[in-house]
Amino acid sequence: MPENMDGLAAVYARNVDAVYRLCYVYLRSRADAEDATQSAFVKYLQKQPVFQNTEHETAWLLLTAKNCCRDQLRCWWRRQRVGLDELPEPAAPAVNDNAAGLLDALFALPEKYRVTLYLYYWEGYPAKDVAALLGCRESTVRTRLQRGRNMLKQALGGDLYNEANTYGQA
Repeated sequence: MPENMDGLAAVYARNVDAVYRLCYVYLRSRADAEDATQSAFVKYLQKQPVFQNTEHETAWLLLTAKNCCRDQLRCWWRRQRVGLDELPEPAAPAVNDNAAGLLDALFALPEKYRVTLYLYYWEGYPAKDVAALLGCRESTVRTRLQRGRNMLKQALGGDLYNEANTYGQA
């Protein structure tokens, strides 16, 4: 156990929302995202890493959370269960109708585009950092961003969506 529990509480408070949101994007389930978030912080307690700054701390926790999510996705039990996925589940964050449509369209994307878009736009990581977190090249991240944006554009109505947003602009 860490000697300074106040330090642990501060690390948790700074990072729990970002870790949870990333887990939710990967797993699409509140309960599974909560489990993965807990696992990431348990690994933090076990390893007790020393960080250069808070950005390094957040990046380490997000990478650990990503690995916990992948472990859950590969788990035999997850592949065998049925039934609960058909139950309606409220979205993780409370969102308005426009954002809910965007969130639904984002969740419909394949994982590699969904996670890349999330880290770039929601968490604000530059492409270089997203590449480091996902273990791929920066050019791959840029390609995924472009393709993901195009997929979202199509899902949200393509050119009609752009025309609706340009009305009222001079």
